[in-house]
Amino acid sequence: MRPYRGIDAAERLAQRRARLIDAGLEILGGPPPTPELTVRAVCAGAGVAMRYFYESFSDKDVFIEAVFDHVIADLATTTQAAVAAAPLDEQSRAGMANIVHAIAADARVGRLLFSAQLSNDVVARKRNESTFFFAMLLGQHAGDALQLPAGDRRRASTHFAVGGVGQTLSAWLSGEITFTPDELIDHLALLLDTLGKRPVRR
Repeated sequence: MRPYRGIDAAERLAQRRARLIDAGLEILGGPPPTPELTVRAVCAGAGVAMRYFYESFSDKDVFIEAVFDHVIADLATTTQAAVAAAPLDEQSRAGMANIVHAIAADARVGRLLFSAQLSNDVVARKRNESTFFFAMLLGQHAGDALQLPAGDRRRASTHFAVGGVGQTLSAWLSGEITFTPDELIDHLALLLDTLGKRPVRR
């Protein structure tokens, strides 16, 4: 297929997909009350004809999954890079700083991933999947920096930490917690580091 205005077909498809993804994030991550996500609304937001939606997504649920996966993949990649670049004793703060700054820079990301006011069955399922993913990543950090022993104690601690961080971010987004971003980062990093420093009472 010949290029159109110097852009080949594959690149045009990628551009339309990216615009659709951003339009979906605009709806799902917008301030409450969240409107119903429809194919028509997504295409209107992306500025593309409805037929182009189906060249990339088979249905609306697959599209919502793609929006969530796009956001979580970007956040996971940048957080892993931030943690890997930091000294061991600063890794908790580096990871929390990346997540909090990402949310502060784009509130849509925070609302999609953590807001309790967003009720969507697909998003709820994807959030549950991402909890296990982040618990796995934190488990690696817990073994190296926090020096938590392997096994159920480490798994329990990482799931506890991921759930607690998610709940705290949700409360921060809703205004229930009024920390500045840096205050929130410091507090979350302290809580995570505490997991590996206090003896467990039996």
